Parts: sequence; structure tokens; C-alpha cells
Amino acid sequence: MMVTFGSVVITAGICGILSFAFLATSLGTEFWYIIEMNPMNMSDFEDMSSHSGLWSINEGGKITADSIDSFKANYSRYSETELHMLNMHSAIVVMLPLSLVLVLFGGICGLVSSLAQSPVLLTSTAAYFFICSMLTLCGVSLYIIYSYQALAETERLVGPEGLAYVRTSFGWSLGMAWLSYGLELLTGALLLIAARMAKLQHSSPSMA
Repeated sequence: MMVTFGSVVITAGICGILSFAFLATSLGTEFWYIIEMNPMNMSDFEDMSSHSGLWSINEGGKITADSIDSFKANYSRYSETELHMLNMHSAIVVMLPLSLVLVLFGGICGLVSSLAQSPVLLTSTAAYFFICSMLTLCGVSLYIIYSYQALAETERLVGPEGLAYVRTSFGWSLGMAWLSYGLELLTGALLLIAARMAKLQHSSPSMA
């Protein structure tokens, strides 16, 4: 079965919409990082399990703002390690929402490029989506590094025994962000294919 220009750009559009939806869902939910307590006989810890997002923490069914407000923090109160983590948190909460906005504009550019069937515009939009994917990748990767450093700092403060009954894991919100990253790459690749097809059509009118 011959693959047509229309089917390629429609598939690219669907991937772009899904990437936006997945990233928006990821940013709006609170299952990026999960802390589960396994207290055994330590009943005092039963209600300390929590799951958190980029801006809030859900602990025992109660949603509270993230204890780290990287934009309003009094930096003189924190150690060098804590300042480093504040800077990381600031970068994360800027990069990922910015990537979401860029994907939205990329979708508009992709629609215009597809209707115009312009190889130059399609190639430019594909490059644009690759940039968006790199921004998403940087944000997600930085969050993972941030989470591991936060856990290491907590262990340094309370000791290994303090975390003996704690199990941590990344949640499905982070998985949605990874899916969005993959779909952004796929969207860019499909737009490159569409650009190539449009170029061939323009150079060979009989193929149009």
C-alpha cells in the first residue's frame, strides 16, 4: 500500500496532539514521585505515604504546596546543596511548561505547513519539534537527577536507618512526560518524511 502525503501529515498531527495532551496531563497531575511507607510495627508512619507533582504534594489525601518555592525562596536560609537543588527546581518548572507551549505553537505551524505543502516550512517545523523534544528531555532528565539528589540529601540528614521503611519510585506522571518526548520526536520525523514527499511532488508534477 502506497503511503500518501496526506496520511503522513495526519499521522504527524495525531502524534503532535497526543504529545501535547500527555505533557499537559503530566504537568497537571501529582504522580511524578511516590513515597510509600512500609512501617511494619511502626504505626506512627502509616499516614506518611505521599505522591508529588512539580508544584504540590499529596500526603494522606491532603494537597499542599511544594515546600520548595524556588522563585520566592529566601536564599540566605539555605545551604549550598539546597541552593543547587532550588536552581534545579527552578529550571524544571520553567523548561517543561515552556516545552508545552512550544508544542502548541508547533502544532499550528505544522497545520499551516501541511496545508501549504511547503518542503521548507515542513522541514522547519520538524526541526522545531526536535527542539521541543530536547527541551522536554532536559526537563524530565533534570527532574530525575533532582529527585535522586533530594533523596541522597534526605538520607544524609536522617541516616540510612531513617529511610529503612521508605520505598520511593517514579510515578505515571513522569511516564506520560516520557511518552510526550517520544511522540515529539516521532512528529518531527514524520514531518521530515512529509517534507521529502512534498519536495518530490514539486519536482515531479506528474507524481502529484
